[in-house]
Amino acid sequence: MSYGDPNNPYGAPQGQPQQPQQQPGYGYPQQQGQAPGYGYPQAPPVSPYGGPAAPTTMPGSVNAAKVMMWVIVGLQVLGVAFFAFAAVALNAAKDDESLKDNTAFQDLVGQSTGVIWGYVVFGLAWLVFAAVLATKFKNGGNGARVTILVFAIITAVLGIYPFILVGLVHTVLAILVAVFVGNANGKAWFNRPRY
Repeated sequence: MSYGDPNNPYGAPQGQPQQPQQQPGYGYPQQQGQAPGYGYPQAPPVSPYGGPAAPTTMPGSVNAAKVMMWVIVGLQVLGVAFFAFAAVALNAAKDDESLKDNTAFQDLVGQSTGVIWGYVVFGLAWLVFAAVLATKFKNGGNGARVTILVFAIITAVLGIYPFILVGLVHTVLAILVAVFVGNANGKAWFNRPRY
């Protein structure tokens, strides 16, 4: 009951004008998200499993991490192509007639070519692994999240050594992926219930 209600035993004294009754909020403007007549905001939605409701759309930071993973895949493609070109060029130099007599050069080129082809194979495997993980952002669970975190940390370390100059971009992107997937938004996204 309010002050202006005629049935209110504590109403205005007889013979005095009554003040008009104010609607919800008791003189304060009602804000969006509040129940009518109360000054408290509504509670956030709760999932049927308890706790706050799971996100229905991918958070911006997680989406940014997904885009960065695809950028890492693109950089891997460029790196693999560069190392393959270098290995082919060294093989061509090895077959050069003017350098056939230089055995020290032939040994060095043979060893270098093998190492470079090893980098090509490793880079190709890392590229495929990165592409598979980039596809797991949409519907992957917590296992995918942990795998992406481990991948990003190893990529950041490999970007520092042995590929110091070329790997700087890899390092920065990998650190950002680890941060964005490892934060609360990433945890909520990868741990959300799937129906």
